[in-house]
Amino acid sequence: MDDTDIDNPTGTDTQGVLQYLGSEHLAPAASLLLTAYTDDPLFQAIFQAQKEGYEQRLRAAIREELAAFFEAGQPMYGLFDGDTLEGVVCLTRASKGNPLQRFWHWRLRMLLTAGLVSTRHMLEKERVIAEAMPVSDYHMLSFIAVHPRYQQRGLGELLVRAAENVLEDDIESAGIAVYATRSQYARFFEQRGYTLLRDVKVGDLRGQLLFHTRND
Repeated sequence: MDDTDIDNPTGTDTQGVLQYLGSEHLAPAASLLLTAYTDDPLFQAIFQAQKEGYEQRLRAAIREELAAFFEAGQPMYGLFDGDTLEGVVCLTRASKGNPLQRFWHWRLRMLLTAGLVSTRHMLEKERVIAEAMPVSDYHMLSFIAVHPRYQQRGLGELLVRAAENVLEDDIESAGIAVYATRSQYARFFEQRGYTLLRDVKVGDLRGQLLFHTRND
C-alpha cells in the first residue's frame, strides 16, 4: 500500500456516500483491502511474502479480520458511489475492561486459513502496539484504503472524517491510534491532526505509532 492507496487528493472532486458495512459488503471490502495492502511492509512480514502462498494467506486473514469486526460490532464504513465500493475504513475499540484481543474461534479460523506462524505474528503485532499505547481506552485504525481506480479524488479525506465521527460519538475513547510502516503513511496522518507517539518495532519492522486525540 502506498500513500495513494489511502488517497492524497490532487483535486476537489470529492464524492461518495459513507455507509456502515453490512454482511453483504464484506466480500467486496476484503477484495479492496487485499488490493491495497498486498505491498504493505507489515503485512508482507507477518504473512511471509517471500514464501509461496502469500496472497492467499493475506486474503484469508483480511477476510477473517472483517468477519471478526462485523461479529463484534466494530465500526466499519464503506464509501459508495451507487453500488460501487470505492473505499473502506475499519476501526477496533480497546478499553481497560475489553482490550484488543482475539477469541478462540478467530484464532482457530486464522490457524486453518493463514497458518500458525502468521497467526502468531498477528497476535504479537497487536500485543506490541497495545503495550506502547499511553492510554487504555481508544480506537485503533485497523484498515483504511481507497481502490486504485478512485484515488486522487480526496476520498481518503472522507474516510478519515468517518473515523473522527466514530471518535466523537464515543466519549470514553481518548482518541484514534494508527501504526504507520512508511514515512508517507505517517505524513498523510500527520497532515490530518495525528501526532507521533513513538517508534515501535514489530518483529524486524520499525514503524511509527501515531495518535489523534479528541481534542486535536
